[in-house]
Amino acid sequence: MPTTIKIHLADDHQVLLDGLTNLLQTVPNFEVVGQSVDGRTLYEDVTNNNADILILDISMPNKDGIETLKEFKEHDAPCKVIILSSYEDLKIIKEVMKLGAKGYLTKKCAGENIIEAIKAVQEGEEYFSDTVREKIFNSFMGNHPKMNQNALNDNPLLSPREIEIITLISLEYSGTEISEKLYISSHTVESHRKNLMKKLNVKSTIGLVKYALKHNIINS
Repeated sequence: MPTTIKIHLADDHQVLLDGLTNLLQTVPNFEVVGQSVDGRTLYEDVTNNNADILILDISMPNKDGIETLKEFKEHDAPCKVIILSSYEDLKIIKEVMKLGAKGYLTKKCAGENIIEAIKAVQEGEEYFSDTVREKIFNSFMGNHPKMNQNALNDNPLLSPREIEIITLISLEYSGTEISEKLYISSHTVESHRKNLMKKLNVKSTIGLVKYALKHNIINS
């Protein structure tokens, strides 16, 4: 039997909390175990109800999301945190990721992404909504990344096909676009992506891009 994922929601708007609770309770094996509209006792609340995932707004009264993340990091709390915020500022995104957040969603896309985000983070991955991912990509690789034509000869760890896959991922091709370009199935593309993450010991697509930049597979 699949393990239940226990979820705690923290936001200063009760209407949003109720809407998310109603949505998440429709998902098999999801259980909303608590809500908080105040950050002051959030760490204790999450600890007491043994939540696996905390969905956290940054703008919380008495103790904001940044301070809450610092508290979780200080205590090495096992609960995984996904930020759900109206902010798309790159400085804030980088700060919360440095403090241990495993995902970042904007509120305008929460309904379509939050279920997928919870499942991904629970499996040990990182998850970013599209606009957040784009900001992170552009921050460390510029807006016009290019393939390094010598990459096939310069990286003995990866096969030629893996070099092709990681290059196209880094250039922001979708799984469908990669499958069409390389004449392989979308399932094969996804298998390569997962194998690359395992081989390179990274937990997200952004980790693959960082590897590609560091090892000159692409040039920013």
